[in-house]
Amino acid sequence: MPMDENHDPTSLQHEALRLHRQWRGKLSIDSKVSVADDHALAIAYTPGVAEPCREIARDAELIDTYTGRWNMVAVVTDGSAVLGLGNIGARASLPVMEGKSVLFKAFGGVDAFPLCVESRDVDDIVRTVRLLEPSFGGINLEDIAAPSCFEIERRLIEECDIPVFHDDQHGTAVVVMAAAINACRVTERAIADLKVVINGAGAAGLAIARMLRDEGVEDLILCDSGGVIGEHRRDLSQVKQEVAGWTNRGAREGGLAAAMEGANLFIGVSVKGAVSPQMVSSMEQRPIVLAMANPDPEILPDQARAAGAAVVATGRSDFPNQVNNVLGFPGIFRGALDVRAANINENMKAAAARALAGLVGDELSAENIIPRAFDLRVAPAVAGAVAAAAVESGVAREPRTAAEVAASTREMLGGSGGKAGKTREAP
Repeated sequence: MPMDENHDPTSLQHEALRLHRQWRGKLSIDSKVSVADDHALAIAYTPGVAEPCREIARDAELIDTYTGRWNMVAVVTDGSAVLGLGNIGARASLPVMEGKSVLFKAFGGVDAFPLCVESRDVDDIVRTVRLLEPSFGGINLEDIAAPSCFEIERRLIEECDIPVFHDDQHGTAVVVMAAAINACRVTERAIADLKVVINGAGAAGLAIARMLRDEGVEDLILCDSGGVIGEHRRDLSQVKQEVAGWTNRGAREGGLAAAMEGANLFIGVSVKGAVSPQMVSSMEQRPIVLAMANPDPEILPDQARAAGAAVVATGRSDFPNQVNNVLGFPGIFRGALDVRAANINENMKAAAARALAGLVGDELSAENIIPRAFDLRVAPAVAGAVAAAAVESGVAREPRTAAEVAASTREMLGGSGGKAGKTREAP
């Protein structure tokens, strides 16, 4: 439910602390099988368990047939860039990773387990995850600071034979892309004709830029705390230098205000208050503003609309058009796991964005460009589209149709997914 505008955040904080003390963790291990008698014990453990062990030893591919690995995802962090909290360390990040694991189960029927690694060393993290690969069907990297997150993801994709996905990058990009697709429909624009400014050149901003480029956007400017990123800058990291080579084709210089003049899509993954009404007024007529800084956006929706914005979205649930990663990662992993995909490629991400955008349908409006987080159609639609794209792009080891995966996802969330089906309301 949307948060009451008069809600006291202090009260919420007290309640969160009280309940976390009461829960003592948001996860538990539930057994699928009963061991109520000697025979059941002999089947589930010794001596019966020796048989699947022998089969897996004979053919390693059978691990996903005889164990729960096929549906188990590791949520991996070093605690260096926790949303809204920053560099708080591995231990302090555990409540967030537990929460992420809950979302995997509730919204995608995916079993997830938090792994908080006590190291900032790229080699340590890569080696740790690589050695644990036999236990997991997928890896979700979470809240790892740039630029380490890019190298960790690249190396794990190369070294692992299971999907590796950095949600802060690609999950955000998928949901932003879905919002952009429908915002273009509302404002009668083509994606390729967009003139885009992205404020925030960390993991999310760079991934969004790449996805927009892959969808045909050519007029694209990124800004960081130093202003417009371009080849004129001498203070850029290696990653930003690479991005400068294919963005800012007009060689614009200056700060965010200069970048936004004449643009028609602003995407904010930065900080509260970064955008003024005057900046929005300087954009092309009827611009799109996706201001997603959390907990407070770069500009409040009413200010953006008063300055001329035709479509406004934020990352908050108490405003229309919430851009929320929970719309993406559960279904993306569900689809990848269900066809035993070797990786999550660009075709699968693009398919997820299109599927998500397509769910809005005839209800499309300036205040309804993206489904709500509790829309029960989301995970099945995204999972089906991702699975189909995996099959089409040749990375699926157990091909299934989109309809089959969507149907099994609905069944999982309404049945064995249990808690999700009982607690979430249809739109």
